Amino acid sequence: MNNIFITGANRGLGLGFVKHYLNRGDRVWATYRNEASSLVNLKNPSCIPIQWDVTEPLADTEGTKLPDEIHLLINNAGIYGAKNGGQDLDSIEQQEMLQVFKIDAVAPLMTVKSMLPRLKKGRATIANMSSKMGSVADNGSGGVYAYRAAKSALNIISRSLAVDLAKDNINVITLHPGWVQTDMTNQTGLINVETSIAGLSSVIDNASSYQPGAFVAFDGTEVPY
Repeated sequence: MNNIFITGANRGLGLGFVKHYLNRGDRVWATYRNEASSLVNLKNPSCIPIQWDVTEPLADTEGTKLPDEIHLLINNAGIYGAKNGGQDLDSIEQQEMLQVFKIDAVAPLMTVKSMLPRLKKGRATIANMSSKMGSVADNGSGGVYAYRAAKSALNIISRSLAVDLAKDNINVITLHPGWVQTDMTNQTGLINVETSIAGLSSVIDNASSYQPGAFVAFDGTEVPY
């Protein structure tokens, strides 16, 4: 039984990950910002819901006491930011850039930093949820400044973490989930959550077979930075 910590775990891909690892027999600490009903309704004693805004420090209280060892950290919490042209060149605002960057890039790094002793003890794998939209090489359509920039930043953060933590036997992998039918995509994706999670969990299981900090899609193919 492994100890798994998943951020943004109350819906979409995060909830999909929770169900996957519970079905595998692991214990899952699952964070949510506001609404926990989807986690509570699982009625699984191995699921420990934690209310937490990832931009704030995580308090280790009796009610949400974390294990001494974490074997897998999935930094899944994230936001897209403004939609319907709100991130185009003529409409993007500084506050929008900073808010998306804070949640999608800075928060995963701070989460790793705060949990580092536990991750080292567990010789953990760290999986950071990025997006192909953060790929510089793949950007042929422009726009979406906040989301693209934040995910691109997360990619380089992952690479630095992979280099810095190699001596501690910690693997770091950066993930592209595919175009998934979730609230973020208004359910317009090409694949469902179950298909994405099946692929992503396989990539995570084989993280050591990729170069440190590699950017890998749900189907196992590497995505150019």
